[in-house]
Amino acid sequence: MKNLNAIIAKHGRWLKDPTTGGKGKRADLNGADLSGANLQYVDLSGANFRGADLRGADLRGANLGNAYLTGANLVGADLRGANVSCADLTGADLKKANLNGANFCMTDLTGADLTGADLRNAYLHISRLERAGLKNANLQGADLQYADLHGADLRGADLTGANLQNTILEGETK
Repeated sequence: MKNLNAIIAKHGRWLKDPTTGGKGKRADLNGADLSGANLQYVDLSGANFRGADLRGADLRGANLGNAYLTGANLVGADLRGANVSCADLTGADLKKANLNGANFCMTDLTGADLTGADLRNAYLHISRLERAGLKNANLQGADLQYADLHGADLRGADLTGANLQNTILEGETK
C-alpha cells in the first residue's frame, strides 16, 4: 500500500492524544491490500482492518490490541508474539497463520478459521472461539482458561499441555 507509512505515523500521533486527535488520525485500513506487508513491532492498536487482505503479512510483535479485523484475510500471516488482545476477529481467515506466543486475551474469534494455525503457547484467556475452525491447529501449551469453544471444530487439533481450566466445551464442539 502506497501511503502505509504515513497512515502508521498519523495513527501513532492519534494514539498519543485520541481525545482530540492532535494532528493524528486513527488508521482506517478497511479492505486494504496489505498482503506480504512488513508490520513488525508496529503499534496499530484500535486500527480498522475490516476485510483487509493481510495474507502472508509479517506482524511479529505488532500491537493490534482493540483492533477491528472482522473478516480480514490473515492466511499464512506471522503474528508471533503479537498483542491482539480485546480485538475483533469475527469471521477472520487465519488458516496456517503463525500465532505462536501471541496474546489473544478477551479477543472475539467467533467463526474465525484457524485451520492448521500454529497457536503454541498462545494466550487465549477469556477469548470467544464459538464456531471457530481449529481443525489440525497446534494448541500445545496454549492458555485457554475461560475461553468459549462452543461449537468449535477441534478435529485433529493438538492440545498437548494446553490449559483448559474452566474452558467452555459444551454444545456441538467437534
